[in-house]
Amino acid sequence: MTKSYKYLDKINFPSDIKKLSRADLKILSEELRQEIIDVVSETGGHLGAGLGVVELTVALHYTFDTPNDKLIWDVGHQTYPHKILTGRKDRIRTLRKGNGLSGFTKRSESEYDPFGAAHSSTSISSALGIAVANKLSNKSNNVIAVIGDGAISAGMAYEAMNNAGTSKTKMIVILNDNDMSIAKPVGAMRSYLAKILSGKIYFSLRETVKLIISAFSKRFSKKAGKAEDFIRSAFTGGTLFSSLGFYYVGPIDGHDLDVLLPVLNNAKEISVDMPIMIHLKTKKGKGYKFAEISSDKFHGVSKFNVKTGIQEKSKSNTPAYTKVFANTLIKHAEKDSKIVGITAAMPSGTGMDNFGDKFPNRMFDVGIAEQHAVTFAAGLATEGYKPYAAIYSTFLQRAYDQIVHDVAIQSLPVRFAIDRAGLVGADGPTHAGSFDITYLATLPNFIVMAPSDEAELVKMINTSVDINDKPSAFRYPRGNGIGVELPSLDEKLKIGKGRIIKEGKNVVLINFGARLRECLVAQENLKKKGINISLADARFAKPLDENLIWQLAADHNLLITIEEGSVGGFGSHVSQLLSEKNLLDNNLKFRSMILPDRFIDHDKPDLMYKYAGLDSQAIETKILDALNAKIIIKKTN
Repeated sequence: MTKSYKYLDKINFPSDIKKLSRADLKILSEELRQEIIDVVSETGGHLGAGLGVVELTVALHYTFDTPNDKLIWDVGHQTYPHKILTGRKDRIRTLRKGNGLSGFTKRSESEYDPFGAAHSSTSISSALGIAVANKLSNKSNNVIAVIGDGAISAGMAYEAMNNAGTSKTKMIVILNDNDMSIAKPVGAMRSYLAKILSGKIYFSLRETVKLIISAFSKRFSKKAGKAEDFIRSAFTGGTLFSSLGFYYVGPIDGHDLDVLLPVLNNAKEISVDMPIMIHLKTKKGKGYKFAEISSDKFHGVSKFNVKTGIQEKSKSNTPAYTKVFANTLIKHAEKDSKIVGITAAMPSGTGMDNFGDKFPNRMFDVGIAEQHAVTFAAGLATEGYKPYAAIYSTFLQRAYDQIVHDVAIQSLPVRFAIDRAGLVGADGPTHAGSFDITYLATLPNFIVMAPSDEAELVKMINTSVDINDKPSAFRYPRGNGIGVELPSLDEKLKIGKGRIIKEGKNVVLINFGARLRECLVAQENLKKKGINISLADARFAKPLDENLIWQLAADHNLLITIEEGSVGGFGSHVSQLLSEKNLLDNNLKFRSMILPDRFIDHDKPDLMYKYAGLDSQAIETKILDALNAKIIIKKTN
């Protein structure tokens, strides 16, 4: 740490927190909040979510016996204070850096992370699994899941709650409500009621009442139960959660340790055969004014000046792929009223916020609900609309069944704008777009495209507008383009046709996607060594340009494909074609450059691609090795 703190300096593990008084915990919370602001100002990352759960984090580790009691955080955006208090304080400034701490919970990082997360709405399901495992093993450990109001709206969370409510298993779910108003604002009476309703007296009274009324008729019993539920709901607003089988407590002020601590302790000590829902009202960005007033509450930030709140964002003269997509789609939508935009809780990340500003009635943010987003788009397509589902590659994985069953089988013209394709940097393997080529190109009726630059992206969007008989997808990376001139809206591609970039002999390199720049660097370096290779840009993984590939295979001795995707993607399809056409029977050498069969940890994107073996040097080495060349390329550190 760069600052000195009265209490935080002495805290290395949760056991140290337990030595403090309640008054000390309040000071510790403020110190922890200041440390998080200071850290993220240097590292960048997710700030607002962590600031909103500082008191909760302190209270949870103070009340429960972690890591024996299992604490599961949903998504993981909010876990920076948790990491600081669980033995990772000295490494917190390595956050999201190469060989440093992950920005999310990670099982291999700490025993205090019992379940890894970076995608939303998994905490209740995993917590229930752990709770049932404890029950089967006769363990009495507490299991606590913390989930936000946005994450709990996802279908998976409701599936989990429905199962938990019928499982007769104790687990504690903390609803961190920092935006959506599920109940009326927090007040002193509500906090008091929460403490009473979470206590042993109420539970024991409730069980006593059940015993008494059970001696009477079933009719009376039902009415008594309904009366009790009505009274509790009138005070607490927990009708929904109660109907799912949860014992509901709240809402309470998630920043008030005087209320929070006794409620958590009551939940810990109570012996019940049902899940408990504790509803907290918190403020995202709490304690840092620039985060509190920001529209996104400083959700994901670059390095920033603590005093001014101004972020240090890299300047570029080239447009971001996301912006190119949004601007192009807006231009088409101005001419075509059937074009609609869909996103799943990522309007700014996908550029759909700009589309929505222009066409508020034609942009739909469905929340954290990728499955619904895809089938919703399919429904729109059946009625002649042209839906563009703008979803990150890693999040689109969550809707694969819907892609297959609701879109592909019915051959519905849903357009998938797949952002963050390839390796993404600091967010690491959980957010990498590694598999979309594979999981889409295997499907009948799909058109799968990938631009090599921002101009090609515009052409693919232009092309997709007229694809009205089948689904299509175009994938593009995070970050900026290369600075080429953008074409007009009239420039379109012929479906399934690639292009020749450079003509050489003996060796041909076929690119699919954003590795073209690295291919060009490799081509120039090899030319200096007397090896003049051909270079092609496939544009389409499906349908393949069979004539082009056939001709390239016939004219060269070595054919290499390259893509920012996993095995089973573009290269696999090319290999299948070469095999089917007997093109591998005449001494043609074939190699495929893909992402390795492992998850690559977070780092700078260029270093991640180096580790993956997809940079220009790796391309050179691949070609030289295949040719059995006696040229040695010195490795650079």
